Amino acid sequence: MRRIRFGAVLRGAGSAREWTERARRLEGAGFDVLLVPDHLVGPRFAPVAALTAAACATTRLRVGTLVFANDFRHPAVLAKEAATIDLLSDGRLELGLGTGWLAGDYRGAGLALDPPGVRVDRLAEAIAVLKGLWGEGPFDFTGTHYRVAGLEQWPRPVQRPHPPLLLGGGGPRMLRLAAAQADVVNIGLRVRADGSGPDERDGGLAAFLGKVAAVREAAGDRYPAVELGTSVMQVGARKPEEAWSAADSSRLEETPQVLLGTPRDLVDKVRYWRDEHDISYFVVHHERDLPAFTPVVEELAT
Repeated sequence: MRRIRFGAVLRGAGSAREWTERARRLEGAGFDVLLVPDHLVGPRFAPVAALTAAACATTRLRVGTLVFANDFRHPAVLAKEAATIDLLSDGRLELGLGTGWLAGDYRGAGLALDPPGVRVDRLAEAIAVLKGLWGEGPFDFTGTHYRVAGLEQWPRPVQRPHPPLLLGGGGPRMLRLAAAQADVVNIGLRVRADGSGPDERDGGLAAFLGKVAAVREAAGDRYPAVELGTSVMQVGARKPEEAWSAADSSRLEETPQVLLGTPRDLVDKVRYWRDEHDISYFVVHHERDLPAFTPVVEELAT
């Protein structure tokens, strides 16, 4: 049975000292991974520098993204950045990657927000480029969106054949791509095609279990090697109506995306989702929930 792992999303801090202290607190509490999002708008650190600083301040804590927006960087650039972080962290990088989706990012930066299908196709090519450049020797690639000609990069990632790749999503095409290519699949709500936010119609137990089944079917023989996770959007004893405003919290409460109750209730729910549905990676999405969830990590982290 797969070990339960815990991650936490941190978005920034007021100083270098505060950032490193937050990273060390996560490590001391037993969290496995510190994760940084990737958006151009809002009060958030840039991922590459933030991950490097967190890795240098810790010894065991893994660092990663939830998730790099593929449309913001050519995969050849990201491949080199990621390999460098993996080297400087002594092999503690977990690379989360998505299409990019938030309309405000694209609008503010003057970027075109292509239809979801185009963005998923581009992401699939980017994954091929990343894995190719992390291999041995010069790499060539010719696709619709990217072309690479005899490129060989240094450094190579410490983790071989490459750092664990996380893909997150809730739409059918993203889940199939993740099942085929990712080491970790973060199951969430699909987002609206116009980039305005998550689609609240996608919530609920049936939808969540359907996504787990879709990943299992699409992964086929490689399913035992795929780690399933999800982002926990609300934790503790608050009322459901106080949960994530972008979704119907009463429906999300049926899923591991909302974990309410006493610390004992939370421990039991985490174990249930791992034992019964293979969800073994739980990411606390909001820093406000860390105090309520830390006792769960301290009990279950091994």
